[in-house]
Amino acid sequence: MAEQNSTSETLATSGGVPALLRVDEVTKIYGSGHTAVTALQAASMSVDTNEFVALLGPSGSGKTTLISIIGGLLAPTSGSIHLGGVDVTGLSARELTRFRAERVGFVFQSANLVPFLTARENLLYVAGLTKMPKSHARQRADQLLEELGLAARAKNVPEQLSGGERQRVAIGRALMNDPDLVLVDEPTAALDTALGRQVVQLLRREIKDRGKTGIMVTHDLRMVEYTDRVFEILDGHLTHVESPTTAGH
Repeated sequence: MAEQNSTSETLATSGGVPALLRVDEVTKIYGSGHTAVTALQAASMSVDTNEFVALLGPSGSGKTTLISIIGGLLAPTSGSIHLGGVDVTGLSARELTRFRAERVGFVFQSANLVPFLTARENLLYVAGLTKMPKSHARQRADQLLEELGLAARAKNVPEQLSGGERQRVAIGRALMNDPDLVLVDEPTAALDTALGRQVVQLLRREIKDRGKTGIMVTHDLRMVEYTDRVFEILDGHLTHVESPTTAGH
């Protein structure tokens, strides 16, 4: 894996402490010539360890494109991403695959669980990607399922779980390899308001208790109250709103 860059290159967000995540002038253009579409335009942001921030914007604004680039799923047209001092955009394909598995956890809009695996097996599958010792993996999976209120559902496959339970399994899966960064894409899209609030509160608690960094993509203003800061994105342009209470105003 690529060597970490000097901390002098890492943008400080408060008190001179380096940010865990730094996004520098990231632009993403799809296509070329007269058919080119700019999905992101020089987006910059930084997020500290133990912060849970929201990325707020309407459909098609560039939210999912941005977190896909941050998580190494998509390459930017220009700009750079640094996570814990590592230049993610400078990694080879092989390094990037390992980096994602070890340091980034994803919670997708739909839970995206493996349908023929039980809740416990879905967590263990992720651990296998990084060759985590089996005894440790089993212990960690059981601990996460217990914390997420799913111990009694560990042997159930996804179709036997409710929508909220599937999202909780997805959160456990994202935390399984103890990542530095958790990226969450519209976790409440398929849930009613009450269940959505429970899921976002759970995400916040897990991120805070475990000292992680979390970014939640949402278009739902009701959910940003659980975050520390809000970034708004519109037509590919990213702006920072310091307080969740001022988002959307």
